[in-house]
This record gives sequence, C-alpha cells and structure tokens, in this order.
Amino acid sequence: MDAAPLTFSKEERICGEKSVSHLLAKGSFRFCSADNGRDFPRIMVSVPKKMFKRAVKRNLLKRRIREAYRHQKGMVKDTPSDILFIYNSKELLPYDDIFTQVGNILQRISSRHTTPTAKE
Repeated sequence: MDAAPLTFSKEERICGEKSVSHLLAKGSFRFCSADNGRDFPRIMVSVPKKMFKRAVKRNLLKRRIREAYRHQKGMVKDTPSDILFIYNSKELLPYDDIFTQVGNILQRISSRHTTPTAKE
C-alpha cells in the first residue's frame, strides 16, 4: 500500500504578497480557492486578531486547521489550487469540529475540480 506521507512542507504553504494578492483577486470567495499553476495545492490559514486577541489562541486554531488539512489533503492532492482558510467563529472549536469542517471544504473543492466522464 503506497500511502502518501502525512507531511506539510514549505512548498504547500502560500507565502509572498504576489501569491496572496492573486488568490484574493482571482479566487472564488465561496470556496476561497484559485488555480495556482502547480501540480499540488497550497494553503494559507488566517485567524483574525479581531476574533481572538491572544496570540496563543490564534496559533492554536491555526495549528488545528493545518493538522486537519494535513490528514485530509489526499482529497485535493491532484487539484492545483491555492486555498485560503479563514476562521470566522468567535468560539474556540474543538479539533474534531474543525476536522469535519475542513473535510467538507476540501470535498467541495475537489468536486468542483473534477471533470464529468464522457458517456459511451
């Protein structure tokens, strides 16, 4: 069984002003994703300071989102997209809830990028 390693490398992170600007300008705000021209997806996680004043809580939420993505990134492994996760709840959700919600988002993104097969 060839399972992909559950890693989250530097290449999979969106960094740089050009990449972020492209995502926000060309992205679909329903899913907040845009094609990136690569063979793999990249992500960016944002937790607004307005929602959580303490950096400890913001960092905790970012870690939970990245971990949930890392375990489920196989859903979008062939989707060349940049994905922006913005945490917009005022309550600190447990990891299980975040895992479920990240999975739902990745499922919608992967279904959006699949092409229907031709009927024979």
